[in-house]
Amino acid sequence: MEATDAVRTVDLAWWRSDDPGRRAAALAELDASMRTAGFAVLVGHGIPDAVPATVRREALAFFHLDERTKRTYEAPALGTRGWVPYGAEANAYASGETSPPDMKESYVCTTSDLPGHEDALAALWPDEVPGLRPAANDFLAAVDALHLELLEMAATALGVADSSWFSSRAGHGSAMNINWYPPMAAVGAPVEGQWRIGPHTDFGTITLLDRQPGLGGLQVQLLDGRWVDAPWVPGSLVVNCGDLFTAWSGGRWRSAPHRVLPPHGSAPDESLVSLIYFCEADPSVEIAPLPGVDEPDAFAPFNAGEYLRAKLAEISVG
Repeated sequence: MEATDAVRTVDLAWWRSDDPGRRAAALAELDASMRTAGFAVLVGHGIPDAVPATVRREALAFFHLDERTKRTYEAPALGTRGWVPYGAEANAYASGETSPPDMKESYVCTTSDLPGHEDALAALWPDEVPGLRPAANDFLAAVDALHLELLEMAATALGVADSSWFSSRAGHGSAMNINWYPPMAAVGAPVEGQWRIGPHTDFGTITLLDRQPGLGGLQVQLLDGRWVDAPWVPGSLVVNCGDLFTAWSGGRWRSAPHRVLPPHGSAPDESLVSLIYFCEADPSVEIAPLPGVDEPDAFAPFNAGEYLRAKLAEISVG
């Protein structure tokens, strides 16, 4: 499928500008993209390309270790930290669909090494790949600061008088999934209905993604039900709206279904690594539509932590 222009490009250099017109244009693009696609491409974010590139290099060194070694770092359950082996989850379950397990491995890193994140679940770092810890922490520090900025930008775009309303409710236990989508040479051809990641929405506030282009790449479902390829811009990040933000905005911003296509027969050696920072609210926060939203009664209040735990349980295989 062709990429869509419904996923707009937002230049953060404009948002950071002293020019009111450019700031307003950046806010309008973010709002329009989140209302229609639920996704936006971020440029001008200021994170050097070398930062995610180093994480990928170190992560691949881990993923290429033998399985026995990787098992010593296995996450005890989804939502914790460590290695998540191939076949452990099926994200389509969270959307009420059935599918074979997702075709990926993950290493889940937490923010526990970052200042102010001491309450996060302690990260687990592999001794065999000592470079992963500093590389991941450099990226985590950058995207965590960016996510707080984006929450303030979102508040402004939605007309919230207090621009810190969302950021003041951010949790300090967010985690990054380093997803490896192996080549077919390693995992075989997909079976019917199998994905690298099955159709799902994200569960938190927003998600920040550093991705690589490929035939087995990211697709987004639009309002009319069509699945389209997400655009890829070199050096960019992707941000998407999660379920909590959809509730906060009374449905104005979409937590859009998305999926990662299975490996393609014409590219059997394609191997991709995505860095996905899932931004969560403080688990004690009650989520309910903000005053003044279009549909204030569309979402009954719910607890952020309970919601996340329930969703993680849904996608676990076994």
